[in-house]
Amino acid sequence: MKLDKLIINVKVLLLIGFCTRTVLGYPQEKQYLQNTDSVRVNKCCEPYELLVGKSCVHFNNTNERIWQPMFTSERGETNVKVSYRFVPGTPDCGSRQVFPIYFNANSTEKFQLLPNGVLRHIYSHPIPNEDEYIGEEIIDGKDLLFHDFPQGQYCMDKRIDGNVVSEFAKVCVPEHENSWTRSEFIMHNIVNPATHGINIACLLIIAIIYFVMPNLRDLVGNIITTMCLCLVLSQIGGLLRMLTVFTSHISLLITETICYIFLLGSFFWLNSLAFYIWRTFKSRNVFLRITDKRKYCYYSMYSWTCTIILGVLAIFAHFTMDYPEFNRSIKFFEEREEIGSLGLIIFFVPVAFVIILDVYFFASTLKVINRMHTYGRIHHKLRHSFRMFLLLLVIKTITWLFFLASFTKYESLVNTYIIINAFQGPLILYVCVFNQKHVLYLVQKTCCYNTKICSCCRPKTELEWGDEMTAMNTGLNY
Repeated sequence: MKLDKLIINVKVLLLIGFCTRTVLGYPQEKQYLQNTDSVRVNKCCEPYELLVGKSCVHFNNTNERIWQPMFTSERGETNVKVSYRFVPGTPDCGSRQVFPIYFNANSTEKFQLLPNGVLRHIYSHPIPNEDEYIGEEIIDGKDLLFHDFPQGQYCMDKRIDGNVVSEFAKVCVPEHENSWTRSEFIMHNIVNPATHGINIACLLIIAIIYFVMPNLRDLVGNIITTMCLCLVLSQIGGLLRMLTVFTSHISLLITETICYIFLLGSFFWLNSLAFYIWRTFKSRNVFLRITDKRKYCYYSMYSWTCTIILGVLAIFAHFTMDYPEFNRSIKFFEEREEIGSLGLIIFFVPVAFVIILDVYFFASTLKVINRMHTYGRIHHKLRHSFRMFLLLLVIKTITWLFFLASFTKYESLVNTYIIINAFQGPLILYVCVFNQKHVLYLVQKTCCYNTKICSCCRPKTELEWGDEMTAMNTGLNY
């Protein structure tokens, strides 16, 4: 009788213990089951299990402790305190494949579990053909290749394989994106080179027209030709800079220097045109004994001297006087791939002052024109050159401002500059050729008069009185 009571008591105690274990769980399990409003961490096995070989085994049946995740911040700070909860199960990859990743102390790759529950897989293989300094940057966590797996696209656990204990993860194979279908790729690698090509073609047409036509080879025509050639070289430099993305930094520096120097030179030539128009309207005697050839030499000395001096100062500042935060991160000046901030300031701040000076010349010349009641032949011709200068100033200033905005690295501003730059060449072609009836007449007369192919664009025969008589005695103004 006593033996039966003892057996019954033992069964009751075992039942109570089993129920307690089932409800409360082990002490290590309890802390994960109660955090229901925390960051989700995808675990391959149950919270109280470890991965032994390919099977999930209760941690009590192993010599290891239960796996606890360690969170790392974006800056590399380890042991970040984060409230988390486990979500057991394999990742939901759909039609994609699942592949395993192992990490231990000797691995060249590592995991980082970010505080938001994202798993970062870092590839820390050394880059071939790089020196020791670059290798140190990679070891220190700079310029690393990595891929982030969002929640649900991975699971982590501790894996035991014999005597080897490692951190294990199953991840979904990343989706392969066709870069040529992305808007960023299309804008940078298709639209941008196309816009540069259109600008180069339009600017070359203007330069050829003003250089070939004898009637247009005056001082204004020579300035327009030189300015367009500067813009052509600047556009070529920008185009080559896009084509040398994966080559040496020396080629990038050369192409950027060409782009910025000739862009600066084009603004100085536009400033020379503004000064010439302003000085001619302010002068009482416009029939000065200085030929256009000598004036062009004077303006060339001014434009090229300022451009070359500022360009040399910008390159010198880039190599020797750039900001300290950039100098501390480089070893030799050859390692810089782009012109530094101080060099860009020396290139672009003078452009701002030149634009302000052009605005002054415009306002002062406009006052003189409004006070004049009679116009001579030279003044009549310069009025149309003055209008052409104003339109060129507006076009180039707007394009330059959006070019500066593209340095902010915001993709919307970069795309806006690419679109604005597409209109620069065609607008300058319209202003210098199609909007100048005198120039358009000369082009029609030269190209279409003796040909049967373009007979529809021939000028009227009764207007062939000569260059000056055409402008003065007919409605065909400049």
